[in-house]
Amino acid sequence: PVPTISWRRADGKQLPRKARRHRSSGLLEIPNFQQEDAGLYECVAENVRGKNVARGQLTFYAQPSWTQQIRDVRAAIEERVSWECRASGRPKPSYRWLKDGEPLLPQGRVQLEQGSLTIANVSLSDAGMYQCVAENRHGVIFASAELSVIAIGPDFSKTLLKKLTLVKVGGEVIIECKPKASPRPTYSWKKGKDILRENER
Repeated sequence: PVPTISWRRADGKQLPRKARRHRSSGLLEIPNFQQEDAGLYECVAENVRGKNVARGQLTFYAQPSWTQQIRDVRAAIEERVSWECRASGRPKPSYRWLKDGEPLLPQGRVQLEQGSLTIANVSLSDAGMYQCVAENRHGVIFASAELSVIAIGPDFSKTLLKKLTLVKVGGEVIIECKPKASPRPTYSWKKGKDILRENER
């Protein structure tokens, strides 16, 4: 006789609630297929003469999609720059980096790890357009950001050299000089017109 047909999951889980069964045609329909719907499914056919089972593995695949992208950065010479990009996908995406359209390789000051890029001790030559590329066998996506490297001459506008009055003879005086500058400046001190040199005091 014509067999009856039923469906089940081999792992014992319930069939997705959204699944539609068409008994007459032996068709199982799963709309909006998601990761949790993946697994081994069984089609069971039986009549009074016996039973037979057919199995099929449903696997979930997805092209990469950004969960965290990179943004433009302005950095002063000798600063440290870090970018991180993250993408979801199935299978898990791999990452690579480009600078001005050319592959970027880890070397010296440039460190790459998964979706992370770190440039230590930034120089003017590091300026340019960077791209993080995430890919799996189902697709490739790009995220772009520009690195602008700026040089700053010494700026004392936010630094205060305070006038100090020595109250106690033999006391210690500390005067701080921290101008904003890039690259890092060299320092010299003067008292009046005379250059100060280190001595025991």
